[in-house]
Amino acid sequence: MALPGSRLIRLGRRPAPSSRPGSPALAELFAILPTPMLVIDPDGLITEANVASETLLNLGRNAIIGRSMETLTGHPLTSMAKDSPFSAFDLPIDLPGGRTQNVDMMAAPMPDHPGWRVVTIHVRSTTHLVGRRTEREGGKLTAVGAAAMLAHEIKNPLSGIRGAAQLLDKSVEPDARDLTRLIRDEVDRVAALIDRMEGFTDTRHIELEPQNIHAILSHAREVARQGFARAIPVREAYDPSLPEVLGHRDSLVQIFINLLKNAAEAIGDREDGQILLRTAYRHGVSFLKHGADGKQALPIEVCVIDNGPGAPPELAEHLFDPFVTSKRTGSGLGLALVDKLVTDQGGVVEYAREGHPEMTVFRLLLPRARDR
Repeated sequence: MALPGSRLIRLGRRPAPSSRPGSPALAELFAILPTPMLVIDPDGLITEANVASETLLNLGRNAIIGRSMETLTGHPLTSMAKDSPFSAFDLPIDLPGGRTQNVDMMAAPMPDHPGWRVVTIHVRSTTHLVGRRTEREGGKLTAVGAAAMLAHEIKNPLSGIRGAAQLLDKSVEPDARDLTRLIRDEVDRVAALIDRMEGFTDTRHIELEPQNIHAILSHAREVARQGFARAIPVREAYDPSLPEVLGHRDSLVQIFINLLKNAAEAIGDREDGQILLRTAYRHGVSFLKHGADGKQALPIEVCVIDNGPGAPPELAEHLFDPFVTSKRTGSGLGLALVDKLVTDQGGVVEYAREGHPEMTVFRLLLPRARDR
């Protein structure tokens, strides 16, 4: 389709001649704009999309053209006056693949072509995600110091307490042995907590190597099915063409076991509980790498999704902070450790509530092997 009476016929195919030899044509400028931009005809169908739109929607240009905004974003343009500008800020839209994204959307009419509009979409969550990652790094460093101190000051005396309880167990009356057993159990519980905290003190460099993320997910899934998630269906929705990820195998296994355990605990005894492992390739996703120049491409997306109730709203912004938990028996270290392990591998992890009905999504963005 073409803009009626316009010199720009089929954007990107037959660009209008430039008034200055060698200068970029309008179609070329449209294609490379960093902001997603769509051209909408009077019937509400998309007639043109730039490269940034392809990245946002994770679809090629040919798959976008001819479709409506409602089918691609879940947001119809019918409420927008065709001949008046329209703006919506922090608007949640539903993207292909079950993703939800908060955006600023603006629609501008084309004065010479009644009913035609140009829609720009400004993504908000990327900046938010980078900001939250930076904030979490401060909390993580605090946890490192706290863990090192507590491990040194507490764990050593615990072994003496446990040894004394064992000696008492041999000399007390049988009726009192329940008390000595209680002492040993509580000492073991505190020692296990300290062991988990010590994970924060390990700042050694880890060797990152090409890994098959699907093999790692399958291993973690099998561990879950044989233990804490034996009564919960764990489904898979993998992109079979996904390239190898750059990571540390044992750390990745630990990450996904922690996330699966978190999902299983959130579901609890819910009869219709289910967990979904999903992978996808996200073109053009990159973040500023902490302590380095330039951006780190993070195109490998792995999501652990469950239909549990999610975190309380007041805790959602702090889930990855140490010692923050909504569970009565939780320590608040599981997700903080996940964040540390993901960051150690140059990746990003984020929590969200997405979909209809809403589900809990823990989304990991990781580097691919060849981008090392």
